Amino acid sequence: MNIVRILISAVSLLILVSCANVRGPVPASLSAYTSPEDVGVYLETTKRGEACLTNILGLVATGDASIDAAKKAGNITRIASVESTQAKVLGYYARFCTVVIGD
Repeated sequence: MNIVRILISAVSLLILVSCANVRGPVPASLSAYTSPEDVGVYLETTKRGEACLTNILGLVATGDASIDAAKKAGNITRIASVESTQAKVLGYYARFCTVVIGD
């Protein structure tokens, strides 16, 4: 009887904490999309930097998805555009990335 209570409690806890989310629309079971955020400067360049963060079960979030981190990753000094990508899986895992393109 105690094992059944423990299993029910564990499953209930997993259902309640499955709230991994990042910026974007209302959480869906499975989603992946890109959002452009134009900075307004046009540069002909191929440099690209990306910085990401992840969220697991809504309990553990790690990473740095700032524009500065993406600039450093791509060795960029002048920003031409900024995009963000998001991916979510069943509310258990979410990933958010900032992509900077520039010179």
